[in-house]
Amino acid sequence: MAWRTGTRIRATAAVLAAGAVTSTAGCGVPAFGGSGDGDRAGPVTAGAKPECPKTAAPDGDGPARQVRGMWIATVGNTDWPTEPGQSAATQKKQFTRLLDTAKAMNMNAVFVQIRPDSDAFYPSPYEPWSQWLTGTQGKSPGYDVLDFMVKEAHARNLEFHAWFNPYRVSRQDDLKKLAANSPARRHPDWVRKYGGGLWYDPGLPQVRDLATKAVLDVVHKYDVDAVHFDDYFYPYPEDGDFPDAATYKAYGKGLSKADWRRRNVDTLVQTLSQQIHQAKPWVRFGISPFGVWRNKSSDPDGSATSALQSYDDIYADTRGWIKKGWLDYVTPQLYWPIGDPRADYAELVAWWAGQVKGTRVQLTIGQAGYRVGEPGAWRKPAELSRHLTLNRKYPQVRGDVFFSAADIAANRRGFAARVRDDHYSRPAIPPAVTGRGGHAPPPVQDTKAVPDGKGVKVQWRPSQDAVSYAVYRADGKTAGCAPLGGARLIADVRGGGVIDPSAKPGRAYTYYVTALDRLHHESAPARGSTVTAAEG
Repeated sequence: MAWRTGTRIRATAAVLAAGAVTSTAGCGVPAFGGSGDGDRAGPVTAGAKPECPKTAAPDGDGPARQVRGMWIATVGNTDWPTEPGQSAATQKKQFTRLLDTAKAMNMNAVFVQIRPDSDAFYPSPYEPWSQWLTGTQGKSPGYDVLDFMVKEAHARNLEFHAWFNPYRVSRQDDLKKLAANSPARRHPDWVRKYGGGLWYDPGLPQVRDLATKAVLDVVHKYDVDAVHFDDYFYPYPEDGDFPDAATYKAYGKGLSKADWRRRNVDTLVQTLSQQIHQAKPWVRFGISPFGVWRNKSSDPDGSATSALQSYDDIYADTRGWIKKGWLDYVTPQLYWPIGDPRADYAELVAWWAGQVKGTRVQLTIGQAGYRVGEPGAWRKPAELSRHLTLNRKYPQVRGDVFFSAADIAANRRGFAARVRDDHYSRPAIPPAVTGRGGHAPPPVQDTKAVPDGKGVKVQWRPSQDAVSYAVYRADGKTAGCAPLGGARLIADVRGGGVIDPSAKPGRAYTYYVTALDRLHHESAPARGSTVTAAEG
């Protein structure tokens, strides 16, 4: 079992060329124990060494630690499946292709929409199968989709953030078109028509209870890394007010309608935070809100912007959730360019960095890959790369998530390749999560590097309680331990070994391996062999 997973740590050449991102990284690579007839690496000049001194340890939670993710939207078949009713084999192939795209980008997380419309991408005791799988709500696709997705993501060492929409029922407004076992069909008094669609009324305790049960069902049954909400709480304002006057009359208890609505959303967020962490302390809870909390013209604590306000318009007090510690991470959707007169990206990054400063809430930034090619600044393929460069000014920014997967794969105007070349040329480990338990596993043992026909094979004996392993490479035949960090990280993988195909002939390398738990606490490094790559 220790040697079952062999993973290439470098994507095939030109994975981000021209119009699409493709990769064979992390999948379909021969396991260790192949023919062994290559002579690319020379003799091993040192045996396995004990753990390195503390002074040589990786940077722990330094700036090289970052989240790199993409959303995989399922509603309307936005990213996946590309259309409903396809065979299970076709769906699986499409999904793994998106995961391979993420690996080719040196990403480490996917945020997958599994409850888009009070439905499910898994067998749920509460809600019907999603129409976006088969074309008919309630019809089984013939396999446990979520189980498949989580296992395939983890096989590539991608975190799986299970993305739920708490209140949306349907993008059309006819209840009769829903499956007979839909809670909305069985409880039409929970449902409100608004904006051409159907929504659960967030003021009803029964609605909050349903959303909580749906989330906890997944947390208990599946090995997800996080529960994720986006920006859909009360629906975005359209013609007229959301029709919840009767609910407000019954439950308002003297509050203004706006404060009552915020309290309803607060109650759901707080309850889920408590119950998720009670069920599995290592499962995180994160939200990706609309990028503006409040404008400074409305509140001195707001941002210098003039945009829709999530606090006032969709009743989401995202700043309050951070201050109260209900979230593990926040990923504001900063879908404006640098210099936008209404909502300047630079202003908003600084504002959000200020909100998380001094808290345990990790800040990642939602990036608008879907806007590349639009008029103005978005015509420049380097705009998103400029965003990531600007982020470096703020140590509170711990990474970026791109909307969405199809846009990353399409690589319009070469923007994804630009991001990879400028910022993601090496892999990255997500930041360590504090306040949720966990600890660094014991160091690995029996670390060694050996010649291999496909490069240098680095092997180790897995550590108890470790989920993944970071592999670092230093130039030269180091007698001691070289300082480690993101510049020397070449892989973060699961299993007991990797193949490094990028070792240059005639160069000597020393490899180091650390063990990480699922919250990314990292052990001391174990030094392996020094290998001199053979001349061609």
